[in-house]
Amino acid sequence: MDASVNMEQQDNNLDAPENSPGFFHARPLPAEAVALQLLGVDYIHLKTSDEGDLYVTKFGWPFLDHLKPESWYEKEWFEQSREKLIGTSTVYKVRTKPVNNLSKELVVKWCRVGEQVPIDTFTLNKFVEADFNSPYEEFAMVMELRDDRYAGIIRTHKPMAIFVPAERLKLWQTGRSHSKIAQKKAKYRDVELDIYRQYILIYEWVKGVSIAEVLHPLIPDREQRMAELRSLTFRVADDLHHKGFQVLDMKPEHIIVRPRPDGTLPQERGRLFPYALVDFELLTRTPEHEERVKAQRRAQYLKKQRDRFVKTRPADFPQHLHPVNVLGVDYVFGHTESTGGMLWVVGNDPGLVDYFQPERWRRTPRTQLSPANQVFHTLTKDKINLVWKVSRIGESPDAEPSDPQSQERVRHGFNSPFEEFARAFELDRNGVATIYPRAIYMTGQQSANPEDITDRSRYESHRQLLTPEGRPMLRSDHNYITVWGYWNGLDEFLARLDTGYCRGVNALQALSDGLISQEGCEQLLNKVRRQLSFAGMEDLDLKGSHFLLTINPGGAMMKDSDGTPTVRLCNFELIRKKVNLLGSFAGL
Repeated sequence: MDASVNMEQQDNNLDAPENSPGFFHARPLPAEAVALQLLGVDYIHLKTSDEGDLYVTKFGWPFLDHLKPESWYEKEWFEQSREKLIGTSTVYKVRTKPVNNLSKELVVKWCRVGEQVPIDTFTLNKFVEADFNSPYEEFAMVMELRDDRYAGIIRTHKPMAIFVPAERLKLWQTGRSHSKIAQKKAKYRDVELDIYRQYILIYEWVKGVSIAEVLHPLIPDREQRMAELRSLTFRVADDLHHKGFQVLDMKPEHIIVRPRPDGTLPQERGRLFPYALVDFELLTRTPEHEERVKAQRRAQYLKKQRDRFVKTRPADFPQHLHPVNVLGVDYVFGHTESTGGMLWVVGNDPGLVDYFQPERWRRTPRTQLSPANQVFHTLTKDKINLVWKVSRIGESPDAEPSDPQSQERVRHGFNSPFEEFARAFELDRNGVATIYPRAIYMTGQQSANPEDITDRSRYESHRQLLTPEGRPMLRSDHNYITVWGYWNGLDEFLARLDTGYCRGVNALQALSDGLISQEGCEQLLNKVRRQLSFAGMEDLDLKGSHFLLTINPGGAMMKDSDGTPTVRLCNFELIRKKVNLLGSFAGL
């Protein structure tokens, strides 16, 4: 990338990047703006004057008015104020219109996601699956590259915003491949990517010149200069690899430096010289770092789950998340911008929300756990075992006219997701072991036939439950999914030692596998009924599939002090407060 020399002393683009807080407090949030997180990066999303979309990062937020397309993308201004930069992509340096008497120098680059990668045969053979990053992938990688948590700092130009013009092009105009876009969508299913729209990445301009320009006058001999450039490029690539990254088309033009007035380069302890990297459309993690990141995220998740009910100050919540309490249970509430849904994550830690964004678990490989209901086990993208279940709220339980118990089930109806979680926590407080409630997700897509709902009792009884924006929490035109921990051990234990996992097996499966007898299964059903009764509860349709037995890491079944297998409840859709002989609910 070409660059002009500008040695203003006040510029610090080659200094260490900011470790700024996770969200945007520098200026008030416009009423139409939405705070969101995509692939781990915080954005403010705004509609632009041309009905396009602007996603602004923490680096761009103080310069929002400069980043609006009318400040740089207006046709006549853009054509007069831009400078084409060297490279195979469409990339310009552009000066914005003055805002409060200040212009901003930007790099704007048209994202080539979905296009064929024009790299040499050796590189293509070595990285046969090379593909251009999507805009959100690229910014996520650059943000991580700038982060000092992973083996120090790599300096870059700052990612400021992603601009998506409203105009939809013809496919031949985009140069994209349906198959390549499909692969990207398969990888990040719930992050918007439109094959017909342009994505323009906006970076802050780095003042300096490429290393190739610096060496040209210092080493007149071309062969010697090219050898030195190759050596320096390999050493920068080594820095990247140590950090856990690689750029598949690393070039000297990507290395920006700021020479002394005499043309030589300042030295920096432990490094070649101060430099910044630009051009990240083929930036990727090394396989080793990819596994390391997943392991670190899993370790962080386990600790956060252990401490999820530690109170967090409201001031520490980012603007797009809110602490709420529903039926006695604390949640962090937010919207899933990628799907247009809503999410309630159990506890008080806003840092847990990212783990339950639907793109982390909704489309990962899954195993159906019930032949009758939509209950699935999955390993999320963060290597976390979860169980998710489509709520049956609005349906009517099966009824037999001659069976009073089934009629009672119909009168009660299926619990709402919020009731299920409240029952699980109340049982746990009363000494009845349960699996862990993790999150409730309302899908963004409207359900196909809301008019087919046969039981509207919960929508009536929950009418007063509202989101922080004042909208109903329970909506009959959307589906709800409850997300539970996959039982493999106590949170407190796994946060200390992520190994030695237990295994849960429901009583019906244990009977089928010969782990318990038919008589033993009946005894366990009675045991669960007693435990529920002591806690003031009852299950209107108790089955062996509603509770788990625990197999310890050594393969033995865990037992209570009375010698009977330990039981742990895993189904709460028909659990209610126990009715006393007078027909009222116990404890009310």
